[in-house]
Amino acid sequence: MSADKKSKSLMDVIELEDFLANPPVDFTVDVRGTGYRFVEYDCDRCCVFIDEIQSAKGKVIFQNSPGRTIKVRTMKDYMQVRKNITSKRIYILVSACEGAAKSKKSKDAKALLELRKYIVAIDGSNPVIKWELEKGLDWTISSVAGESYRVDIDLGDIVNSWVGETFRIPVEGEKVTPVWKNTSFTVKYRSDALFDVSHWLGRSKRQFKIQGR
Repeated sequence: MSADKKSKSLMDVIELEDFLANPPVDFTVDVRGTGYRFVEYDCDRCCVFIDEIQSAKGKVIFQNSPGRTIKVRTMKDYMQVRKNITSKRIYILVSACEGAAKSKKSKDAKALLELRKYIVAIDGSNPVIKWELEKGLDWTISSVAGESYRVDIDLGDIVNSWVGETFRIPVEGEKVTPVWKNTSFTVKYRSDALFDVSHWLGRSKRQFKIQGR
């Protein structure tokens, strides 16, 4: 996807196979003996929250990635995660799926067909993004009062804004407007409280959206 230099400094959305074929400057891709692709990256500059991928071309593993869910047990761990995501470039894997109208033709309208996988890169140190991250994390902590919690940080809105309303994916001779799925990553904090009732009842789940404005 094309973008001006200012947009690229904020974020990018790259098809998975394009990313692996021409990795960004902080990444290298190595094909290992069994055929899987092992992706190494500069941990001082990048936060990668991508689980092991099973693609059409085989397995892909990102070195040292905790996956989409980052688990923390202490305030020190939490502060380190907070520092990392507000000072580095964040990478997650998202799915571009067929629209709801086409999905209704299938037996399971809730299961949207995945068309392509994309890697979203967003600059957590950008002043606007950093402010939104810090504001959302502060709100989460103040709303759970020291309990265990999980918070989903959703990039769906900013992905939609960045690709624009005219973005289409060619599918069987048609140009399809995708629905973006799996657009969040999660920070999961587990306290040492013995009777963390809100957590066990599912009342300590939070979500906030990054909009870039």
